[in-house]
Order: sequence, then C-alpha cells, then structure tokens
Amino acid sequence: MAHLSHQGEVSPFLDGTTADLVSSMDHAGIDLSVVCSVATGANQAGPILEWSRRIAGPRLVPFPSLVPLSENALEDLSRIAAGGFRGLKLHPEYQDFTIDDPSLSDFYRLAEKTGLIILFHAGFDIGFPDSDRSAPARISGVKASFPRLRIVAAHLGGFRQWEEALKELAGTDIYLDTSYVFGHIPNRLLTGILDAHRPDRLLFGSDSPWAGQADTLQRIRQLNLEPLLERRLLGGNAIELLQL
Repeated sequence: MAHLSHQGEVSPFLDGTTADLVSSMDHAGIDLSVVCSVATGANQAGPILEWSRRIAGPRLVPFPSLVPLSENALEDLSRIAAGGFRGLKLHPEYQDFTIDDPSLSDFYRLAEKTGLIILFHAGFDIGFPDSDRSAPARISGVKASFPRLRIVAAHLGGFRQWEEALKELAGTDIYLDTSYVFGHIPNRLLTGILDAHRPDRLLFGSDSPWAGQADTLQRIRQLNLEPLLERRLLGGNAIELLQL
C-alpha cells in the first residue's frame, strides 16, 4: 500500500485487505463491492484468477485482470469467462497498452462475444500524468468498433480529462462510474456529465481503498439527485449490469 501511495500524493483509507473492505462496507451501508485487480505482468493473470475465485461471495464480486497484449491474453480472457466472472479490469498505463490499439481487435472481439464487462481506468493517472493511453476519445472509438462490448469507463469517463469525457462519452451506451472524482472534478463538469449521460449508464464507485466509501456515498447524496436517478446510480444499474 505504501508503494502505491505515489510519494504521499494519495493516501489509502483502508489496508488493502478484503476484511477491511467488508468492514468499510458495513460502516457505509454498502451491500456489495466489485473488487478490481490490475495485472502488471503476464504471469500475474493466473494467480489473480485463483485469488478472485477464493474471495468471490455474496458481498464481493471480483473482476480479475490480465495483460491484453501478452502472448496468452486470449487464453486468459477465455479462462475468466469460463470461470463465471462477470468482467475484468484493465489499466493501460500499468499494462503498457493503448486502449484503441488495432492489435487488440481480436481481444475485444472475444470479450464482446463472451459478454464480459471491461472496466477501464479512464483518463490520466496520478502516476502517469502525461499519458493519454486511456483518453475518453479512445474509449469511444473502441465502443464504435465493438458496439456490443460492455464498457465501464472509470472516474466519470476520464480522470482530469472531464471536458473530453463530457464531449465524447456523455449520452453514449458506455457506463461511467463515480470512482475517485469527488474533490477533483470541477462542479460544472460533474453536474454536466451527470445531466448529459444516460441515467441507466451511471454507476456508484469509490475507488476504495484510495477514497472512503462512506464519504463517496455521502457526496452523492448531497447532490440531491432526482430520486429515481439516485436509486439507479446507487445500485439499480449495477444490479442490471452484473445480472444479480
């Protein structure tokens, strides 16, 4: 956790264990968390898959990970699908790929065919402030090429690229989550994206352990959203997406 804290710029709220996560969920009144791993090497796909199997339960839904340009990426993807997992997490900066790289066509085609959800880190990353590998326009391009691919773009479509997210992703079929946006996004862009996006394509996310679950939940409730939209954002859309 200390290594991932980026020299003190980001401090974790939890200790990185599933036990502390469940304790946080109990405190915040959260029923279920999607647990997203990030493989930073091709050899991590197997161990992450096995760990995901172990922690899966009624309150934790694991999204395993892999390196999409690795030699065994299609095989790893097939194993995730065959294991009954609902999706996977990809982070271009940590996995050394660009979201709209044409070399990923077979990978996205297989994900589309199996019905797996891909949750992308979207926008800039604190550890890679100059990289646009996860830019909202790139995510939009992938969706245009693979329209049945179920995509979640984290951080309301693009961390510190919210102008582009509003332009490229708001109103589309791509899911946007609220992870790690409060305290970072200008209010006009927060309300602009929430107002412009489809109400059935918004998801609650905290990016725990890097943001507090209870705090994120409180921030959303302070927005005074229309009740139906709030219910959708705080669980209704996730229930449908995850087929719970």
